[in-house]
Amino acid sequence: MSDPGSSEVEKKRPPPVKVLSGQLRTAGSRGSAAAGSGEGCVLRLGGGRSLPVSMVWMQGTVMEVQLHADSVLLMDETGTFTVQGVGSVPRGKPCLSAGKYVMVMGAIQAVSPEPVIRAVKMADLSELAALHRRMWKLEVEDLQHTLA
Repeated sequence: MSDPGSSEVEKKRPPPVKVLSGQLRTAGSRGSAAAGSGEGCVLRLGGGRSLPVSMVWMQGTVMEVQLHADSVLLMDETGTFTVQGVGSVPRGKPCLSAGKYVMVMGAIQAVSPEPVIRAVKMADLSELAALHRRMWKLEVEDLQHTLA
C-alpha cells in the first residue's frame, strides 16, 4: 500500500543506502558535483569496490538539538553528523531530544568536513536501542556488500 503523503518526486528517488558517518567523511565526490548540490558521493569499499550514493539511511544518538537551525547533531560509532530539515519531517518531533537513538533517511548535502543530511524520514528507535546499535554495523556491511 502506498503512502498517501508521498509525492511523485519521492517515488523516483533511489532507495537509501545504509551508511556510517565515517564512510561519508572519506567518500569521494560524484563526478563534477559541487558540494551541497545533493548529487551524493561515492563510497570507497574494501577490495577496490565503490558504491555511488545519494540517499542514505543512518542511525545514531541525538547529541544536540538546534531548533533555531532546524537541525540535530547525531553520533554513530564512527563520528558525528548533522541532520537538517527535522522540523518538517512527519513524526520527526518525538526524535528531537538528546539521548534518543534514532534512524534518519535523507539526501546527502555534504560529506566533508562533517556529513550533512537533509531528512525526509525519522523514527525513534530508543525502545530497542541496544539491539539496534549492535545490529547496525552488520546491517550496513551486509547491504553495501550486496549492492557493490
